[in-house]
Amino acid sequence: MKSQDIRKAYLNFFESKGHLIVPSAPIVLKDDPTLMFNNSGMAQFKEYFLGNGTPKSPRIADTQKCLRVSGKHNDLEDVGFDTYHHTMFEMLGNWSFGDYFKKDALAWAWEFLTEVLKLDKDRLYVSVFEGNPAENVPFDQDAFDIWKQYVSEDRIILGNKKDNFWEMGDQGPCGPCSEIHIDIRSDEERAITSGRDLVNADHPQVVEIWNNVFMEFNRKADGSLEKLPAQHVDTGMGFERLCMAMQNVTSNYDTDVFTPLIEKVEQITGLKYTSNEVKNVSEEQNKTNIAIRVIVDHVRAVAFAIADGQLPSNTGAGYVIRRILRRAIRYGFTFLNTKEPFINKLVEVLANQMGEFFPEIKSQQQLVTNVIREEEASFLRTLDQGLQLLDKVVAETSVNEVSGAKVFELYDTFGFPKDLTALILKEKGYSYNEEEFESELQKQKARSRAASEVSTEDWSVLIPGNVETFVGYDQTENEVKITRIRKVDSKKDGILYQIVLDNTPFYPEGGGQVGDKGTLVSANETIDIIDTKKENNLILHFAKQLPENIEAGFVAKVNTDLRTSTSKNHSATHLMHLALRNILGTHVEQKGSLVNPNYLRFDFSHFSKVSDEELRQVEASVNAQIEAQLQLVEHRNIPIKEALDKGAMALFGEKYGDSVRMIEFGESKELCGGIHVKNTAEIWHFKIISEGAVAAGIRRIEAITGDAVKDFYKNQESTLAEIKETLKNPQDILKSVASLQDDNAKLKKQIEQLLKEKIDGLKNTLVSDFQEINGINFLAKQVDLSMSTTKDLAQAIGTSKPNSFVFLASVEDNTPNIHCYISKELVAEKSLNAGNIIRELGKYIDGNGGGQPFFASGKGKNVNGVKEALEKSVDFVK
Repeated sequence: MKSQDIRKAYLNFFESKGHLIVPSAPIVLKDDPTLMFNNSGMAQFKEYFLGNGTPKSPRIADTQKCLRVSGKHNDLEDVGFDTYHHTMFEMLGNWSFGDYFKKDALAWAWEFLTEVLKLDKDRLYVSVFEGNPAENVPFDQDAFDIWKQYVSEDRIILGNKKDNFWEMGDQGPCGPCSEIHIDIRSDEERAITSGRDLVNADHPQVVEIWNNVFMEFNRKADGSLEKLPAQHVDTGMGFERLCMAMQNVTSNYDTDVFTPLIEKVEQITGLKYTSNEVKNVSEEQNKTNIAIRVIVDHVRAVAFAIADGQLPSNTGAGYVIRRILRRAIRYGFTFLNTKEPFINKLVEVLANQMGEFFPEIKSQQQLVTNVIREEEASFLRTLDQGLQLLDKVVAETSVNEVSGAKVFELYDTFGFPKDLTALILKEKGYSYNEEEFESELQKQKARSRAASEVSTEDWSVLIPGNVETFVGYDQTENEVKITRIRKVDSKKDGILYQIVLDNTPFYPEGGGQVGDKGTLVSANETIDIIDTKKENNLILHFAKQLPENIEAGFVAKVNTDLRTSTSKNHSATHLMHLALRNILGTHVEQKGSLVNPNYLRFDFSHFSKVSDEELRQVEASVNAQIEAQLQLVEHRNIPIKEALDKGAMALFGEKYGDSVRMIEFGESKELCGGIHVKNTAEIWHFKIISEGAVAAGIRRIEAITGDAVKDFYKNQESTLAEIKETLKNPQDILKSVASLQDDNAKLKKQIEQLLKEKIDGLKNTLVSDFQEINGINFLAKQVDLSMSTTKDLAQAIGTSKPNSFVFLASVEDNTPNIHCYISKELVAEKSLNAGNIIRELGKYIDGNGGGQPFFASGKGKNVNGVKEALEKSVDFVK
C-alpha cells in the first residue's frame, strides 16, 4: 500500500467505528505555554483530559503533525544515524474522552492491523504495564486478559514504568499503556533470535508501531497519583513506521514517504543513496547515506513549521527551527559537497507529495521555499566565516591541540558545529580538547536551566466543577469569585500566583494581543493583576500576592487606559491588513503580529521592500477608514463555514473551532478573538514608524495610533524647532540644510586632495628611510595620520619598492593602530605572513587584527606599546 492509502485506510476504519475525523492541529503551538511544538497526537486535546473543556465528539481520530526536537521528547541527535527516528513525524491517533476504554481500544487496534492491513500476526508482539508498588499502581491485569484473546501469552511482554507508563509531564493526566511492536527481520534472523527478546532493545527492525495509553490517573506536584473522574483512551501510531511494515522494507527512509525527496537530493548532488537492504557499504557511502537522511527528514520539519507560521529566528521556537535547518545545511556542506543553497528545492517535491492531505504546505510553498533559501545562503556565509576564524585559531595555536574553549566559542557565538570543526582540524593535523569543550557546554546548559527553572504547585480548587466564562467583550468590570489558585516559582519571574475566576473581564494573551492588566478589589484589599494568559482552556490571572481572604467576593477591574490603547492598535492592524492587500496584492498574508498599548507590529508575506510611496498609500488608506467612522460589526459564535463564505480571512497556523468570532470594519473581515474599538473614529490617527525585512518574503511594519501619534508629532515639532534654532532661524530650512550639505561636500573634496598630497609627500620622504636587511627592503615608522590614511600610505610605500616589508603605526582618538605590507614575492619565498605578524605585534598594544598574507591591519588599547611593536617588527626580517 502507498503511504497515502495507508493514511486513508486508518481514518476510514475509525470513522466506521463512530469517530469524528478532525484535521491536524498546527505543528507550532500558540496557546500552550508548556510546549513549543505539538510533540504528540494528544497535545491539542490536553484541555479535555484535564476536564477544562468538552470535545465536539467523545470519539475522535486524526493524523497529527508532530515535532520532537526539544525538552523531554528530543530525537534530534538520533536522526540520520538510525532508520526510524525523525524530527517531524505523523502520529495516527484515535481518542476516547470518557467513552470506550481498554477492551474496544485494543480490539480495534488488532482488527485494523491484522484484518484491514493484513499484517502477519506472527510478527506482532504486545506489552502491558507490569505495575509499580512504590507508586501504588497495580499490574494492568485488564489489558493482559484482553490480549490473551488475540495472542499467546509468550507474545505478551511485561513492561516497566519507562516503557509502559505514559505521562503528559511532571504533573497532569497519566496512565498505563499497551504497545504493539512488529518484527520485520528476515525469516532466517527470526529463526535464530526471538523477536520477543528484541522488543524495546533499540533494534532497528523490531520497533514499536502503536501505543495505547489509558488515562486513569492525575500526577500531583508531590508525585502522588489520584484517579481521574473519567477514563480516557489516547492512542498513537507512528505513520512512517507503519508504512515501513506495510511496504516490506527495513527502513522508514525506503518508504514512499521519503524516496521522492531522496531522489531529488540524488539529482541535485549527483550522489547516490543506498537503501537499507544493501549491506557492507563503505564508510564514505555510509556518511553520504546519513547526510541524505538528515536532509530529507529535516526539510519536512522546517517546511511544515514555516507553513504553520514559525519563522527561523534567534530565540524560542524559531531558534529550534533554525537549528534543525542548519544541521541539514551542515551535513550537505560537509558530506555532499553542497556549497550553494539547495534544500529549498525539495519543498516543491514535499508540497506535491503531501499537499492533498496537508493543504498548508501547498498554499505556502513559495514562502517556505524563499525562507529556506535565504537561511541556507546566510548559514553558508557563516560557515565561510567560521573557516576563516578557525584558520586564525590554528595560527595562534603553538601545539597540535586547539583549546576546547575556543571551539566552544566558535560553536556558541558563530553557530559553527563542533564535528565540522573536528573534521577540519583533523585535515590540518590538529585536534581539540573535547573535555574542555564539554565543560563549557555544561556550564552554558546549567545557566540556561537555572534561568528557566520553574516549580509549579498543584491547583487548590475552591469551587469544583466551575466552567469559567469570559465576559470581557461587553464588560471591563465584573463581580467575581476565585475558583482555584496555584503558586509558581521561577528563576526568571520569582514567585507568582495564578488565579482562576468563575467569570472574567480580563482578556488573556492570544492572537498577537497582550493580556489585560488590572486589579481584583474586595471590601478590604486590592490585588494587582500583572498579566493574563490562557493555558489548557483556563484563563490565568497572574499576581505577585494572594488576597488574605481568597473566599471573599471581588470586583475584577481591567485597566481601561491600557486596554483602550491596545484596542486601537488591534483594530488598526485589521485596517492595515486590508490596505496592504489592496495596495500590494492579495498574496499578502499575516505571518505574525504583536498588539500592545504602545504600538502594533505586523509581519506579512511580500516579495520586496515596500516603497515609500506604497507606505504612504497604506497610511492614507487606513486613515481614510478611520475618518469614515466605520462601525464595528461583530459576529459571535458564527459557524466557521458561514464566516468564510462572508469573506472572512482565516490565518494559516491558527487553530479554529467549528464556531468562530468574526470582526468587520467596512470591507475588512477577519476571524479574531481580540478586543476592538466600537468605531474606527476612536483610533484617531494611524502612523507607520518603520518597515523592514524579517526573513525571505516576510516584511514587518511597526505603527502607532491615538495618543502615541500625538506624542510622535509633538516630538517632531520639538526636533524641528531645535534644528531651526541651531541654523539661526532661517526662513527656508530645507534651503539652509541643502546649503550646508553642499559646503560639506566641497570641504570633503578639499580634505581628500590635501590628504593625497600629504601621503605623496610622506611617501617620498619615507622611501629614503628603507633599510636593506637580508635582501629585504624594510621600513618601520609611526606617522601622524588617521587609521584609514595610514593604511593607504602603507600600501603606497610598499608597492614603490620590490621585496618590501613595511610596518606603519599611528594613533587616532587615543587608539593605536598598526599595518603591515609584504611584497607578494616575499610571501612566497620567505613564508612571511602579514596576518600572523599583525596578530603577534598586536599583543604589544593590547589588541589584535588580521588580513591577507601580503597585507593586514590591527588596533588595540595600549598607546604606550606602539614603540615596542615598531622595534620588534625588525625581528621578522633579520
